[in-house]
Amino acid sequence: MARKYSKGSAKKVKRAMHKRKKGTLKSGRSGKKVTSRKQAIAIGLSEARKEGKKVPPKKKKAAKKAAKKKKAKKAKR
Repeated sequence: MARKYSKGSAKKVKRAMHKRKKGTLKSGRSGKKVTSRKQAIAIGLSEARKEGKKVPPKKKKAAKKAAKKKKAKKAKR
C-alpha cells in the first residue's frame, strides 16, 4: 500500500512538534504561541503542502456546514 504522507512531510510535522514542545512555535498572522498538539500537526502539514510534498488535500468545510443545516432542518420537523 502506498504512503499517504511523504517522508518529507513527516519531517515537517516532527519539526513543528519539537518547536511546540520548546515553546517557539507561533501561529499565523497573530504570532501567538501554539500549545495544541493538533494545531502543531496542522502547521507542519500546511508547510509541507506549500513545499509540494505528498500530503492529502484539505477537507472541504462547506460540505460540513451544509450537512449541519440539513440535520437542523430535519430536527425541526
